[in-house]
Amino acid sequence: MKILIVDDEKLARDRLARLVEKAGEHTVVGDAPDGRSAITQVEKLLPDVVLLDIRMPGMDGLEVARHLMKLENPPAIIFCTAYGEHALEAFQTNAVGYLLKPVKAEQLHAALSSAERINRAQLQKISAITSSADSSDSNRPTVAARQHISARTRNGLVLIPIGEVRCFVADHKYVTVYHTKGELLIDDALKDLEDEFGDRFVRVHRNALISLPHVEGMEKVPPGHYCIRVQGTSMKPIISRRNVTELRNQLKLL
Repeated sequence: MKILIVDDEKLARDRLARLVEKAGEHTVVGDAPDGRSAITQVEKLLPDVVLLDIRMPGMDGLEVARHLMKLENPPAIIFCTAYGEHALEAFQTNAVGYLLKPVKAEQLHAALSSAERINRAQLQKISAITSSADSSDSNRPTVAARQHISARTRNGLVLIPIGEVRCFVADHKYVTVYHTKGELLIDDALKDLEDEFGDRFVRVHRNALISLPHVEGMEKVPPGHYCIRVQGTSMKPIISRRNVTELRNQLKLL
């Protein structure tokens, strides 16, 4: 199998590569020091398995996994972790491949032999457990929330920093993300986006979420409706009547 190693520490990447090479059954096709380059390498090298560190600055391993799952043929993922017994039990219960740091040769061989693709439900459960484990230990950094939205395009996976997103607009089964550099269709459901980014985005209509800090104002449009102007995009989502008063109050607090 072709293997990609992702870890922000070079020594860790080199050690894993040596262990894989000693096994003699697999080939390390590349490595990556961070989440963004990991996604680029996966699309370029098409590995069968990604050995993925969870704790990395910027985009952590859990977010990387969420983006990789959107690929047409995603690789199997084996998480590399230093979490304690409680979190490891969650990995085992949810049948998610993992390696406990420092990685041992026999563990690596066993994990590679049973490597499988993960699904969204498994990843959500792991994210919840690892976040809980981090919050109970003040000496550990918390698992970062998703910092990017990913869109599958003809040219591969495009990452949009959440800070550049201005609004999400749903149209039947599809959601369009409007951002400072344009617009793209994404696979995420509007309700899921509201649940995940409720501290950044507010619902102004059953089909629209807007970035509250980037609202420029409201304007009246016929026949008696209001729309909202958002900085950085020409899109002006309609505001449902029941949300007009609440939105006005929220804008006064900014």
